[in-house]
Amino acid sequence: MADYRTIHAGVGARSAEIDAGLRAHMNKVYGTMSVGLIITGLAAWALANLAVTGTPTQYELGNGEYLTGLGYALYASPLKWVVMFAPLAMVFGFGAVVSRLSAAATQTYFYAYAALMGLSLSSIFLVFTGMSIAQTFFVTAGAFAGLSLWGYTTKKDISAWGSFLIMGVIGLVIASIVNIFLASSGLAFAISALGVLIFAGLTAYDTQKIKTDYISHAHAMDSEWLGKSAIMGALNLYLDFINLFMFLLQFLGNRD
Repeated sequence: MADYRTIHAGVGARSAEIDAGLRAHMNKVYGTMSVGLIITGLAAWALANLAVTGTPTQYELGNGEYLTGLGYALYASPLKWVVMFAPLAMVFGFGAVVSRLSAAATQTYFYAYAALMGLSLSSIFLVFTGMSIAQTFFVTAGAFAGLSLWGYTTKKDISAWGSFLIMGVIGLVIASIVNIFLASSGLAFAISALGVLIFAGLTAYDTQKIKTDYISHAHAMDSEWLGKSAIMGALNLYLDFINLFMFLLQFLGNRD
């Protein structure tokens, strides 16, 4: 009969190996997400600077600022609809192509998506002050860190939140598209308030899901799967952060 101490030691060693692997996996998730956020921020800031000039043009913004030709094309011409919806199309395409891509190619796709998101979000620099954008970013970072930590450490199973939160996101997307044409300030406020709550919940939910998915598949130790899983996890948390930031900006941002 096997010595129970040998069995216990083997189980303990395996558990320690999974714990170490989980920490490395989560570090990769957060690291990839952080790089994506940096790419988005730099792309948005750089493009906003190329789109606005102090030299008078026919496209006046006010406060001594004018749109360049590039700025007009991106923010005032019909191309603005492409800029607005391209990231949405690309993120839907992510799930379709990830099964056919290597882990390295999946990561490149994610970083390209982050740059495109920066293009889409660059207009916030035309609407809000740089100081309020920075302040909102740090508020979002603090809230995200707390919510993600809770999702990682809580013993409560919050997997049941998933379907409810996804339905909430679909509702937000539909309401946001409708409000593009209605331009209702009351509806915009309601969308922002619900958006903060929904993406706060998704931050905790997605963090726990990344953890449980890793533990469920850790026994296989498929490096290709683990690499793609980390990038998909980074994408989910990246989207949670970006959306939480954008909805909070509606409350905390000071308009130019």
